[in-house]
Amino acid sequence: MGIKSAVEKKEKVNEKKFKVPHTYVILFAVIIIMGVLTYIIPAGEFTRVEDPTTGRMVVDPASFHAVEQNPTHFFDLFKSIPKGMKAAQSIVFFIFIVGGAFQIITATGAIEAGIGKIALSLKGKEKLMIPMFLLLFSVGGATFGMAEEAIVFIPIGIALSRALGYDAIVGLSMVTLGAACGFTSGFMNPFTVGVAQGISELPLFSGIVFRIVILVAMLLTTTIYIMRYGEKVKTDLRSSVVYELENEEKDTIIDLSNIPKMEPQHKYVLLSVLVGFGFIIWGVFTKGWYITEIGATFMAMGIIGGLLGRFSPSRIAEEFVIGAKAIVFGALVVGIARGILVVMQDGKIIDSIINGLASGIQNLPKSISVLGMYFVQIIINFFIPSGSGQAAATMPIMAPLADIVGINRQVAVTAYQFGDGFTNSIIPTSAVLMAGLSLAKVSYEKWVKFLWPLMLVWIGIGAVVLVVANAINYGPF
Repeated sequence: MGIKSAVEKKEKVNEKKFKVPHTYVILFAVIIIMGVLTYIIPAGEFTRVEDPTTGRMVVDPASFHAVEQNPTHFFDLFKSIPKGMKAAQSIVFFIFIVGGAFQIITATGAIEAGIGKIALSLKGKEKLMIPMFLLLFSVGGATFGMAEEAIVFIPIGIALSRALGYDAIVGLSMVTLGAACGFTSGFMNPFTVGVAQGISELPLFSGIVFRIVILVAMLLTTTIYIMRYGEKVKTDLRSSVVYELENEEKDTIIDLSNIPKMEPQHKYVLLSVLVGFGFIIWGVFTKGWYITEIGATFMAMGIIGGLLGRFSPSRIAEEFVIGAKAIVFGALVVGIARGILVVMQDGKIIDSIINGLASGIQNLPKSISVLGMYFVQIIINFFIPSGSGQAAATMPIMAPLADIVGINRQVAVTAYQFGDGFTNSIIPTSAVLMAGLSLAKVSYEKWVKFLWPLMLVWIGIGAVVLVVANAINYGPF
């Protein structure tokens, strides 16, 4: 009886163990919190004016004024979700297109055959894959602001990762965190550093050497972190934070001992994929392509790849639907997360939050003000996860504020790029993050469990770098 009683007691304890709420529950809870804040935080707005240098609409830092309170009513909380879906529709449907198109290509067997050969070539040298991918995508993030563009590479990264004995987290992180390292260091990122420096009247891409050093530090730290995690997973899959997912997906893992023969049609399909990605890179660099053009290219890539893989039009359509259905959960997450911003915008509290946070920095000593700027930008990034959007909203305030407290404007730009860049990889309001998680079929809570130690390290690196930058008068001014 004693043993039975102990077992029953243990079972009751396990039943009471805290369980992380569903992702949708977490997001809607944040929407409710923001709705409550529209009753508490005074509504206010900055006047937006056109910057003659960049042509962008920016904030006039001296123009903040109170406006009529517009609190969120009960029904507005529910309206924010379809409004968020509408606001994020381009990304939501982009996810569906990428998922469907990639399923067509995968079903031809070309990806399995191609990755199998690559995996064989890396057999015994699996560790090289992680730094190679991180470096490759960091260059994209640092030069043309690769973020959304990296999403399409996630399924390939995961397939290769699993073929070499790792899990979905390794495949997802070596693509997305590589792009994040480059995006955050931004030594030539026109959408973040370029915009912020333009608003701050700094020479475009000045201080590039210092930012390259930042990139190296981030890559080293991230490589070590992912490799250590990857080794644990490779040794014992049960240590994976997505162990349940890996069990569900075990039938999709490429068996290196039984790699399918590379047929001629497989080569044609892979060639079409390479041409498609090359076309995307060309369009982004030379034509300023974004979601619509990239999605259209991927749609064409899927259809052409299906035809080259000897699929009938009906089979292509069937596979597309299968792929789109598999990522409904994550695609909808993007729209729900956008609802958070909708509530704050409709309630007119975003500018009030920015003004309040920025005003508090003025009272800090110079040595601490730079860190104050940094953490203010981190907080604002939750509300404005767009890099260029955050630059347009905050740099017109932060640049003159830096002058007032005696900090170089270049240092203020660095505080902005860190505050904007680091947390994009963990905040639920980031549509890019949610899109990537949906394609990887990794839940938000599992991702946070994996990433939070590295995020603390990144934020710590940012703080140290800013203190050093301030001490050496990182400039030119």
